[in-house]
Amino acid sequence: MSGKEIEKIHHQTFENLKQINDDDVEFWYARDLQNVLDYSSWDKFKRVIDKAITACKKSGQPEDNHFSQVVKMVQIGSGAEREIDDFMLSRYACYLIVQNGDSTKPVIANGQTYFAIQTRRQELADDESFRQLKEDEKRLFLRNELREHNKQLVETAQQAGVETNIDFAIFQNHGYKGLYGGLDAQGIHKRKGLKKSQKILDHMGSTELAANLFRATQTEEKLSREKVKGKTKANRTHYEVGAKVRQTIKEIGGTMPEDLPAPEKSATRLGLEQKKVEGKE
Repeated sequence: MSGKEIEKIHHQTFENLKQINDDDVEFWYARDLQNVLDYSSWDKFKRVIDKAITACKKSGQPEDNHFSQVVKMVQIGSGAEREIDDFMLSRYACYLIVQNGDSTKPVIANGQTYFAIQTRRQELADDESFRQLKEDEKRLFLRNELREHNKQLVETAQQAGVETNIDFAIFQNHGYKGLYGGLDAQGIHKRKGLKKSQKILDHMGSTELAANLFRATQTEEKLSREKVKGKTKANRTHYEVGAKVRQTIKEIGGTMPEDLPAPEKSATRLGLEQKKVEGKE
């Protein structure tokens, strides 16, 4: 069985473990997650949950909204039952758990991709203000977010050993190649039919920008979390994250980023037009 087939099975497993409560809200039981994440004991897995709760608090999220402690009754034989501790977890809680899990386990690595992408998609779907934006407004919002996160990615990549401008250009191309099926920045530029003066990030629609934003944020987190050192390892990490995002797009039936149309109006121009409008108000 190929790696991609295993990854697909893991993603289906995570989705199948999802529960729906009486208020039509999704959740996962920690004990179910423990089993599929290949943790042999509750004590070991509880330590990962504790790390995730700490991360939740640091992010400013209310702990109780994502980690609800419950007691369940389980059969222990001959009709007898005993109480066990468990947690009802939000999707975000699951994301934090796999982010703090043992990334050498393939199921953990696949879980990181699944919950991270699904969480980000849900955040945007739930964001009323974002959903009400027009396409050009979404483009501008996401382009600005990507610009800021690319700054963070530069800093993290430097700590990993990506030092010069040439190093970083090579590093960026590895991320693009993973996400765009082998195309580097120049190849994307050509595929989109852009003019020499046009920048690829400035001529992406909101869907394509969101994919690239996710690639950037997850690469930055993975470099930091795994304390990646060396240009070769950093480049490989960027490629792998890009490839996982691409695989997930494929699994949910999305359009490959290289096949998405390039908007004629650049994000830079949109920003200038917005400033003019704001100046008149």
